[in-house]
Amino acid sequence: MFFILAVTKKLILYMQKNALRFLTLMLCIGVSPLYAQNIPPVKREFKFGKIAPTEFEVKASGQDSSASAIKLFDVGECYFEISPSSSGFIYVFERHIRYKILNKNGYDLANFKVELYKSSGSAKEDLNYMDAATYNMVDGKMVTSKLNKDAKFTEEFNKNYVIKKFALPNVKEGSIIEFKYRIKSDFIFTLRGWKFQSSVPTLWSEYNVRIPEYFNYKTNMSGYYQVDHPLHQNVNASYLAGVSSNAVYDKYCVANIPALKDEPYVTTMDDYNPKIEFELRATNFPGDVYHDYNGSWSKIVNELAQDENFGAYINKNSYAKSVLPGILKGEKDTLAVVKLIFNYVKNSVKWDKHYSKYADGTNPKTLFEKKTGSSGDINLALLSLLKEAKIEAYPVLISTRENGTHPGYPLISAFNNVIAVTQIGNELYYLDATDKDLPAGMLDYENLSHNGFYMDLKNNDGKWLSTEPKVPSEKIFVYNLVLDKEHKLTGKINQYAKGYAALNLRNKYRTTNNETEFIKSFKKDKTGLEVSAYKIDNLDNLDELLSESMDVVIEDNVEEAGNLVYFTPLLFERTKENLFKLEQRKFPVDFAYPFKESYRITVNFPDDYEIDKLPKGGIFKLPEDNGTFTINYITDGKTLLVRSNINVNKSFYTPEEYFDLQALFKAIVEKQAEQIVFKKKV
Repeated sequence: MFFILAVTKKLILYMQKNALRFLTLMLCIGVSPLYAQNIPPVKREFKFGKIAPTEFEVKASGQDSSASAIKLFDVGECYFEISPSSSGFIYVFERHIRYKILNKNGYDLANFKVELYKSSGSAKEDLNYMDAATYNMVDGKMVTSKLNKDAKFTEEFNKNYVIKKFALPNVKEGSIIEFKYRIKSDFIFTLRGWKFQSSVPTLWSEYNVRIPEYFNYKTNMSGYYQVDHPLHQNVNASYLAGVSSNAVYDKYCVANIPALKDEPYVTTMDDYNPKIEFELRATNFPGDVYHDYNGSWSKIVNELAQDENFGAYINKNSYAKSVLPGILKGEKDTLAVVKLIFNYVKNSVKWDKHYSKYADGTNPKTLFEKKTGSSGDINLALLSLLKEAKIEAYPVLISTRENGTHPGYPLISAFNNVIAVTQIGNELYYLDATDKDLPAGMLDYENLSHNGFYMDLKNNDGKWLSTEPKVPSEKIFVYNLVLDKEHKLTGKINQYAKGYAALNLRNKYRTTNNETEFIKSFKKDKTGLEVSAYKIDNLDNLDELLSESMDVVIEDNVEEAGNLVYFTPLLFERTKENLFKLEQRKFPVDFAYPFKESYRITVNFPDDYEIDKLPKGGIFKLPEDNGTFTINYITDGKTLLVRSNINVNKSFYTPEEYFDLQALFKAIVEKQAEQIVFKKKV
């Protein structure tokens, strides 16, 4: 679901103001029959309640043989009407979906929800129609269970979203369930898109879109399966009795598409789901001039520069003027000024966990009075303060990882967040004030989508900038241990973190009730570990290495068989599982940031022990030094030293690089699990 944009507000206002004039023009030129009479028919077999006996016999097979359900069909319609209340265009979205439930894991499909958006004004979406039913074969006859009135729920999710929930009865293994509903929406800037693939296999998915000749929409097609486009033609369409015009009719469909299965290290699986999305480029109503809303980047930048919740919000300087003297206290150094303002915003306002590219209000003062806000509120207020301090800083539009990869061409609705950027010397500093543990120059994980669109609002200019982290995230583990004859390990563990490893640790530490609970959580998956004298340094010094030290006693990690003693030296922090299990991967591997993990384990063992077997060290490399893994073992008298290093030098690996990456992690899992064998002297 897309959010209302500044252009949407203007468009709705324009249509309301010109509704009477528009309808008069339409009545003068329109003489066609009612809607859909001259449009190629949709497949007639998709009728609600008409279940073919063969549908109960459908089974999963092949790569989806373990599927919990099968989507028999999913058919959508999108067309336009004239609203009787506003006399302007609205769009209508209809969907008809039917499933065959194969096992208990598919029961959740009977709990259906529809999200509806509403603005702060009168514009909204309405669920105009809903019907749903469960079908079971009982003694050779089909029994229908309709949707009960008491199984319908409405949830006010937040000020902009209402969620309608529906729960079907009598769902069993072998049931068929279906839903059919209709939504009417005022938000014609972005039409509801369509996803052709889901978590269960789909036999047929189809989307039919009819757009009046007065609207010019951009389409964004993405995904890793080919979507058929069998129809693209002009048709007659009616919006009121006796009022009609031409429309463009497009049909998109896919047959027999497998389930989309989650894979590790992706932005969002939606990036790989074949889908289509629509954003309004321009309007051309009868008797009116051609209105270009976002046909180019310069048009988008210009619109945002004037928007009261974006450019005009940044330009509001009354609050900045009142607080800057107290923040800066005469500081003149540019980087120091940036950090003082950045820290002020981070510590003054709490992020409400909502991403937005717009501010909710029209003045930063309101945000600082409320002390809470969205990412748009916070980062645009940051830009307002930087502007007043004469720091050249600029907004950067971002599509978060969960939101999906931006297609790259002018498409404002594909962004859902905004951050700031400034250049000091030759270095770019990205600024995101939503997390107090984010240092200047570092972005929140969700913002690591590889690129952001920088905008110079004053000069109506913009370009793509790389948001790749320049320094890898790093973890360093240093173990100094003594092994005694009772197979107990005692000593000290020091752990160091920087980059995203440090950010994650700080967030985990702060969100735990107290240090005792934090240590308990730390020990949870570490068998036999007891911790004392725990200390953490540089928790609040974000530019320094975050370090932990602790005294430890470790039991139950050494095995004895006769006079042989077996010990896995990498203990708790080794990579225990290769997440890259698929023989073939169609999608890129996206770690978000490069990372390093370093291990240095020193173990002093008893005098009457000697090394019987020492694993063989090795070096494993990806082509072009895009990643390495090394491990080696050194003995000196009764001291054993193990060093292991993992360097993943890129954040993004193509599907063609997958096999090498899979092999690298296979080596990591196997080599880090190898045991040292001691022999006790007799």
